[in-house]
Amino acid sequence: MLNWIKERFRRSPTVPVIRLSGVIASSGGLLSGRSLSIDQVAPLLKRAFEMRGAKAVALAINSPGGSPVQSALIAQRIRLHAREKNLTVIAFVEDVAASGGYWLACAADEIIVDPSSIVGSIGVISAGFGFQDLIARHGVERRVHTSGERKAMLDPFRPENPEDVERLKRLQAEIHEGFKDWVRQRRGRLLKADEATLFNGEFWTGKRGLELGLVDSLGELRSTLQARYGDKVRLPVIGPRRRLLSRFGLATGLDEIGPATIAAVEERLHRQRFGL
Repeated sequence: MLNWIKERFRRSPTVPVIRLSGVIASSGGLLSGRSLSIDQVAPLLKRAFEMRGAKAVALAINSPGGSPVQSALIAQRIRLHAREKNLTVIAFVEDVAASGGYWLACAADEIIVDPSSIVGSIGVISAGFGFQDLIARHGVERRVHTSGERKAMLDPFRPENPEDVERLKRLQAEIHEGFKDWVRQRRGRLLKADEATLFNGEFWTGKRGLELGLVDSLGELRSTLQARYGDKVRLPVIGPRRRLLSRFGLATGLDEIGPATIAAVEERLHRQRFGL
């Protein structure tokens, strides 16, 4: 009888799941509410790592990347909590963990992917447009006054300056080196290809990523965690707390329609780079 009572009230193992989905960008912009930033993610990490009875923490990642700064801040916070609570972190990649998304995945102790997931893209990109010929055809004169000769660098309404491009490339190289250092730190001994191949910005399927040592195994979140912690493992999803009015369906959201639409388009453009 005593054994039955103990078994009845024994707490099931718990692995909180944090969903990291969307473009990585600082909070407060047009992507606010749909993006991943340290401001948005930090409270979720705190709740997950402080959950009573947690055996590990799972990251469900679906991100095409974005801000290198926000990627680094989130990844560092994950490692800080993992050290403080002595918990294993397991990343599960869904559609994509590329560029900044892969930066986040490397914060985990183990990376598990679907064979068709997209991973990698260890590089830095800066894209824009040049409108100087367009405005000239319409008789528009660009007037820019600065204090500091580099203040108007890469102005899209003026002809591209080779010196400005070279300076941008130097900045990109510095950021790229930081990305490479992070991957070396987290996965150095596991990598199975030369750095010229791994760090040139290319991306691969999860199956190919496994062959290259970018990930650890193929699998899916629920079945993997049940196999490790038992069929009764609890997998509570840690997400942002909903606003009070939203819980009762009373929020109109009219003030968010414009930004949300733009954010969705921008995220779609990020994903299209990877054929998603």
